[in-house]
Order: sequence, then structure tokens, then C-alpha cells
Amino acid sequence: MKVMVNTGARPSEVAALTSECIRLDCAVPHISIEAVGRQLKSPNARRVIPLTGVSLEALRGFPDGFPRYRGSSAGLSAVVNKFLRGNGLCETPDHTLYSLRHGFEDRLLAAGVDERIRRDLLGHALKRERYGSGATLEHMHELVSKVAL
Repeated sequence: MKVMVNTGARPSEVAALTSECIRLDCAVPHISIEAVGRQLKSPNARRVIPLTGVSLEALRGFPDGFPRYRGSSAGLSAVVNKFLRGNGLCETPDHTLYSLRHGFEDRLLAAGVDERIRRDLLGHALKRERYGSGATLEHMHELVSKVAL
């Protein structure tokens, strides 16, 4: 799923996106991962992620999200994994839709993006106290744009 490629969003987060969470008509297009009609995995999962590259293009085509999968991210994962395997798009038999999230983090790491910013983008806990408000959306957009596909 192209939305995950440059956002690192979890499949369940992508499936839950609504038009209110997809913000395309602003200075920095982005998605907002929120507890709208569902529970987030953790408090850190609530976040804003800039949209770039194929992820931005994908959501321009689906500005209301993916209502078909909103109630079943497992269904989304099953369909996408079947497509990936059926078309020889997995690097190894162990690769799945979730591997797109891991690939995003690997590209950020290779680009030297700070651990705090990587964790904020991916919704991971920080192994120390969070001081300040973190990177601005504009700064995150600049960094993600450098690794975007």
C-alpha cells in the first residue's frame, strides 16, 4: 500500500483514515493518526505525519481514505499480502505489507534522521523523557522528502 511507503503508518492506521484525518489542502500535506472511532495502539501512536512522494499521490486519489477496510485492517493486510506475493513483489518469503513500515524506518536511519524524529514519525516510545514539542511538521516534511519514493 503506497500510503505506508513514505509514512511508516501501520496498516490499521491507514485503514482507519477518514477525510478528516487526511489533510491535502494545506502548506504541508499530512495525515493525522487519531483515536477516531477506535483505540490507538499506544499514547505515542497519536501523531501527524507529512505526506510525500507516492504516499501523497495515493491519498490524492483517495481523499476519503479506504472505507472498505476501515473496520478490518486484517482484511486489508490479507488482500495486499496476497497481491504482493502473487506478483513477485516480496524480496523474501518473510516480507509482508508491514515490511513497508520497516523499510521506511531503514531509509530514515540511513539518511541520518535523529532517533527522536524517527520515533515520533513511527509512533514509537522514546527510551528517555520527551522534552519540548519535537520537530515541526515542516521540518519532518523536509527530512521525509529526502528519503521519499
